[in-house]
Amino acid sequence: MTQAQAPVLSDITQALCVALILMVPLAAAGLAVTHAGMGRSRSAAHAMLGSICVIAVAALVYFVCGWSWQGLPGGPSHGFTAAGKAWNWIAAEPFFFGGLAHDGPRGALTAWLQVFSVGIAALIPLGAGNDRWRLGASCASTALLAGWTYPLFAHWVWGGGWLAQLGVNQGWGYGLLDVGGAAAIQSVGGLTALSIACILGPRRGKYAADGMPAAIPGHNAVLVLFACFLSWLGWLGLNGSGSLLWIGGTAAGVALVAINTTISGASAALAAAAITRIRFGRPDASLCANGWTGGLVASSAACAFVNPASAAIMGAIAGVLVTFSVEWLDARLGVDDPAGSISVHAVGGLWGMLALGIFARIPQDRVLNGMSAGSSNQWLAQLAGVVTLVGFVLPMTYSLNWLLNRIYPQRVSAEGEAHGLDLYELGAGAYPEFVIHREDVRQR
Repeated sequence: MTQAQAPVLSDITQALCVALILMVPLAAAGLAVTHAGMGRSRSAAHAMLGSICVIAVAALVYFVCGWSWQGLPGGPSHGFTAAGKAWNWIAAEPFFFGGLAHDGPRGALTAWLQVFSVGIAALIPLGAGNDRWRLGASCASTALLAGWTYPLFAHWVWGGGWLAQLGVNQGWGYGLLDVGGAAAIQSVGGLTALSIACILGPRRGKYAADGMPAAIPGHNAVLVLFACFLSWLGWLGLNGSGSLLWIGGTAAGVALVAINTTISGASAALAAAAITRIRFGRPDASLCANGWTGGLVASSAACAFVNPASAAIMGAIAGVLVTFSVEWLDARLGVDDPAGSISVHAVGGLWGMLALGIFARIPQDRVLNGMSAGSSNQWLAQLAGVVTLVGFVLPMTYSLNWLLNRIYPQRVSAEGEAHGLDLYELGAGAYPEFVIHREDVRQR
């Protein structure tokens, strides 16, 4: 097991990578439209403006300091020694993308992709905070995510950090592998969404005195389902570019990545449709949309390492997990997540990481995570990533947002929630002439 350099990108690979990265913002658009459609009509414009604002904040904060903590494999970093082995825990790059031009096309393309990726991670909590999260508070929370939580974990996975070193130091395959961000983007964003939902509490009128949840359907199922197509295209770009930059994939290998991504999302959507048809007598549009996106999320970890049949199984399991997770969080735990962000991104992402350890078949001569290693015990590295996310990242992101809430309350006032965030925070509704609010604004 030896240290190895990532392959140099050819001109064709660079051109393909650029094209794929240009598709990634469509994933952000899909999530933004999903959140708007899943929420109440009186907060739809707020949901879309919030999406734009958190993307902007995430990009700027990541530019200022986030990249400095993430870095590239082999770059300057801080580490420690344990049991006689060196472990890398955080990068030490200059602020403001300083020195990036010296890293060549791979470094520049990686930084570009990460600016989009951190924006996607920052969008995910907005779905859990729908209809009650203040715009300023969501931007402040995004600054914490983009400036610390995301780049720290992304360094551990993609920047040569200790999770990537598990292959060399522990003999666990190639260390944690994550082709398109099931762990670093989706799980980090989904666990932050869980923290936000718990801190904000449920929407007014969501739970009766006996704890029974009331159904508050999204105001526009057409928007939600249209967003699935946007997300599909965005995920093709996210997983495809990730395979080229993170695991040294080839241009020809992108076709398999695209096939597996599509099949995983499709099987997840059909699994959700089948479950809701059996349980409720008819398919549920919002849960099918959640299943579709959950399948895309689950594909992100292993899409370059599995065959299409395995991708179909992975996606179907993701669809089942997401569907039951939405109900479990809503009815059993009292966690109000209007867009299903926790189930789609946290549950789907964690499952995708484990699925790589179960289904992946990695050739022995591959160079992954900058390491040349065998693929034995890869499942242990994936399990270590899951444990780190649940046991460290979740408590950390909850603590940071809890402290923020003590300084700057994150939930809108009862009056603002009753009248809708559009009027209360923006001064105008999304549908001033076309939609009559059916919700009872007198609920207090």
